[in-house]
Amino acid sequence: MLIIASLFAAVLPMLFYLLLIWKLDSYDREPFGLVLQNYFWGAFGAILLTLAASTSLSTILSFFIEDKVIRGHAETILIAPFVEEITKGMFLFVTVSNKKFDNITDGIVYGGAIGLGFGMTENFLYFISYGTTLSNWILLVIIRTLFSAVMHCVATATFGAFLGYAKFSSGALRILFPMLGMSIAMFIHFAWNVSVSFESTALLGFVFMTITVAIFIVIFSVSLMSERRIIFKELLEESKEGIIPFDHLPFLNSSKRNSFGWVDENIRKLYIRAAITLAFRKMQYKNSTGFNRSIYQKEVDYYRNYIQSLLEIAR
Repeated sequence: MLIIASLFAAVLPMLFYLLLIWKLDSYDREPFGLVLQNYFWGAFGAILLTLAASTSLSTILSFFIEDKVIRGHAETILIAPFVEEITKGMFLFVTVSNKKFDNITDGIVYGGAIGLGFGMTENFLYFISYGTTLSNWILLVIIRTLFSAVMHCVATATFGAFLGYAKFSSGALRILFPMLGMSIAMFIHFAWNVSVSFESTALLGFVFMTITVAIFIVIFSVSLMSERRIIFKELLEESKEGIIPFDHLPFLNSSKRNSFGWVDENIRKLYIRAAITLAFRKMQYKNSTGFNRSIYQKEVDYYRNYIQSLLEIAR
């Protein structure tokens, strides 16, 4: 019964968080299958690598620190943030090469998915290992669902956001931003682990995470507004070229696009998806060089022709 209850307590909240983040990315929503790949990496791949790396480093640490209590704190405070953020974040280097990964918001979504997957599995292991009494189990579920797992989400999402910014940067920034993002992710993890390792600082940890989550929400909101500006700016150019009607712009970059009557209902969903994709491919084209630039140019041309054909059908 404990295992079943722990499984539900670990899985359901994380899936809710995952769907919430995915749905909030309302302008250029990522393919859910790709989001799930990142989620499962966090839940299984990152966990297995973390166990292997942490075990090795803990064995080495035992030669230098004999006291089990001190060694346990060292593992929690020093090893865990370093190892776990690397194992979680490494999969983002695979995802970032995907054409759908094109801005800060995407990095937040994919990074957050990895963190939530990791938090799900870690929560389950904690629930069945340390939930020795009902009251203790309930307290664990509350704290780890509202704070520890959310910390994993925010930390890896932060790294993802910096990767998203770095993807279309140039020169040293392409290296500097990922390093800075990883450092901040490790600090978030480190600060949380330090605070909850000691009773005297636990309250500070909860305050720290509350503030961190609030900042995360603000950054996510700003990133979504940036997507809206990109869509309007790029499609305004298409409107001037006669590709997209000017009166469609207020609909394409707002929630009004889901309303009826502003375009033929037979093409509305296809038209919205194509127009938004065109906007981001144009942005990618402008910020790319070499072979990637030629690929994005071909896609821009394709979506322009596709949109014109859709509008011809609707006339």
